[in-house]
Amino acid sequence: MSAWQLPFVRPASLEGRHFSTVIVGAGINGVGVFRDLSLQRVDCLIVDKGDFGAGASSAPSRMIHGGLRYLENGSFSLVAEATRERNLLLRNAPHLVQPLKTVVPLSSFFGGLLSSALKFFGRTPPQRTRGLLAVAAGLRLYDLLGRRQRVMPGHRISRVPTNDRRLFRAAIRWTATFFDAWISHPEWLILELIGDACRDQPRSAAANYCRVTGCAGNILTLRDEITGALVRVTADTVVNATGAWLDRSAAVLGGAGPRVMGTKGSHLVLDHPALRDALEGRMAYFEAVDGRVCIVYPFLDRVLVGSTDIPVEDPDQIVTEPAEIDYLIDVLREVFPNMAFDRQHVIYTYVGVRPLARSDADKPGQISRDHSVVVDPPSATRDVPIVGLVGGKWTTFRALAEEATDHVLRHLGRSRTASTESLPIGGGAELPADAAATERFIDKMTAGSGLGRVRALGLLRRYGSKALPLAQRLAASGDTPLRHAPEYSAAELSYLCMETGVVHLDDLVIRRTLLAIRGLVTDDALAEIAGVAAEALGWDAARAHQELSACAAALRERHGVRLQPVAAHEPAPSAFDASLMASPVLGPT
Repeated sequence: MSAWQLPFVRPASLEGRHFSTVIVGAGINGVGVFRDLSLQRVDCLIVDKGDFGAGASSAPSRMIHGGLRYLENGSFSLVAEATRERNLLLRNAPHLVQPLKTVVPLSSFFGGLLSSALKFFGRTPPQRTRGLLAVAAGLRLYDLLGRRQRVMPGHRISRVPTNDRRLFRAAIRWTATFFDAWISHPEWLILELIGDACRDQPRSAAANYCRVTGCAGNILTLRDEITGALVRVTADTVVNATGAWLDRSAAVLGGAGPRVMGTKGSHLVLDHPALRDALEGRMAYFEAVDGRVCIVYPFLDRVLVGSTDIPVEDPDQIVTEPAEIDYLIDVLREVFPNMAFDRQHVIYTYVGVRPLARSDADKPGQISRDHSVVVDPPSATRDVPIVGLVGGKWTTFRALAEEATDHVLRHLGRSRTASTESLPIGGGAELPADAAATERFIDKMTAGSGLGRVRALGLLRRYGSKALPLAQRLAASGDTPLRHAPEYSAAELSYLCMETGVVHLDDLVIRRTLLAIRGLVTDDALAEIAGVAAEALGWDAARAHQELSACAAALRERHGVRLQPVAAHEPAPSAFDASLMASPVLGPT
């Protein structure tokens, strides 16, 4: 298997196979367990009813952070763990995870002291904005808890700089500055973890669009969500890592419940150059008038805004509601009164369901973001134990996976032989460490492939050190830029289609690339990308138009992208589908 091939399989190839562990749920926590167990040479199968990382794991605030606000709830161990894991990710995945300078605007000196004390002792305080003393105390503790593996400077507090007086509302008198981190492409890190796992244990396998429909004895029944075919595998242990779907999966597997509840978090991506420039690379971290913590920061060439925190019953039935968009826009107007904001600035929305441990807390923000591992022993109908992952947050996936892996190893009668703590992830291995090393790396890429420097730098930012073998592969295939999405080429998209488990067009557009979240998917671009995918995956004309329609609908309805509707019947040639119609696979219709 090459360094660039994701070892995905289709369910039909799994019939009759035995695995030491089957992991249900290919979000970040399940994939973390998959990676850790495979490192211990345990043969694993990971399956997901949808695409890899398509649930909450693809919809975070894209922050890698310790959780400053959790200190008020007394969650010191969680903050210590999260800040340590943040620091480790900065070391292990520096191609995707980078420091994020954060500014907290402050308008009062004493505000929030009583509220913070009441929260710490489990009381519900009146809403009041936190002031300088409360934030300073929290940041001092935050720095102390995050000292392990630290790679960033500590916090500081100062009078509002001149530039920021024009940015924030007039009442702001001080700013507190500290560092967390952000991740550019969380879905790609998930794929890299899968690739690393199967490199370490070639008998491990990953299958998307593969739903578990039952467990009897040691036999798990799987359904191919594309063909409807049923297959059966056997296992010694099962891991339930389905997040907000944990209780539903437990019912299918014969486990206990209920254990989780969900709150949805909606985010907006703005095309707002004035705000992006004014932020100067920093995240603004502040409280809305209702006490909800909100964030705004430059995300690539856009601005990311988040988030809401609303209890939900059905994680399969969530969208960003118009009221949520209005709420976040109103928050922006409140904090940045000198700038204009309206819906025309919103180019993309996304929403995910946080898998929280069941709680009687009055407000979602008071529910712990901590995690735990629970074990359902074998039962009268099931011969295998089920290791369940309850709660958790993106930043702490490695620590939760380590805890779950140790439980699985005990059930298998095996011992841990290695740790993921210091292991680079995917393209984070042997990544150039400074500007001079980066220049040498790009020189090597261009000399070996013939690609231009701008193209080589773009690949390096997307794929880290793995950009070198990929550049050589793309050059050999003819690396011609797409007409309507020139940052990508047909050869690069073909690679993503054939070797990263792409099944549907939206897998490619929304999760394998950053085109959708950056608002770069136009009608013409979508048609052109569909043509490339059809050729790479062997779709006929009917399948290609079906995928095109479904992806366009998802972008419009779930992500707020303003595309023109795709006709249900075969459309006449137009600007929308000209490139698709010209595809050598589809041919004339």
